[in-house]
Amino acid sequence: MYSSPGAGIFSRAGASTRSFFATRRPWREVLGSPSSSFARPDSLGEAIISVKRNLNYFRVNYTMFLLLVLFLSLLWHPISMIVFLLVFAAWLFLYFSRDEPLEVFNRIVDDRAVLFTLGVVTIIALVLTGVWLNVLVSLLIGMAIVGLHAAFRVSDDLFLDEEEAADGGLLSVVGSPARSRAPYSRLP
Repeated sequence: MYSSPGAGIFSRAGASTRSFFATRRPWREVLGSPSSSFARPDSLGEAIISVKRNLNYFRVNYTMFLLLVLFLSLLWHPISMIVFLLVFAAWLFLYFSRDEPLEVFNRIVDDRAVLFTLGVVTIIALVLTGVWLNVLVSLLIGMAIVGLHAAFRVSDDLFLDEEEAADGGLLSVVGSPARSRAPYSRLP
């Protein structure tokens, strides 16, 4: 039986999309209960820590939200919408539906680098279609909402898995193999 090469891509994308929806945070967890999940940070330092922690924890949800805001802003620009849909296909295959790390020239590309590159490509593609002001305003609005959510969302009730904890600096040394660390050096 003959199967086209494209069939493998679509079946792999379908399986990856299912695993993507399994790894993103539930929207109820993102929104939380208004009375207990949101609080004003006491200082700028606490707000910065909260933003960093929440941006890492809700990264996929925040990305989906920004893409939704951008999509909604393009409803009145059909050419830009077509470009956006093409770029969104790149998002789907390169970011949302991957099970394994992206490898380019036998080097593994960090997930954040893929996110940044696709974001820049999205902005450039839409700016070249002549809707740069619309894109700029929609991204500023989306980033403001994400930033406010990340700053005011209490992260005490969020639980990271081991990999995310290691990336974010929260790491338990109990029962973990010893890591070799570079020796400290004195600065003059």
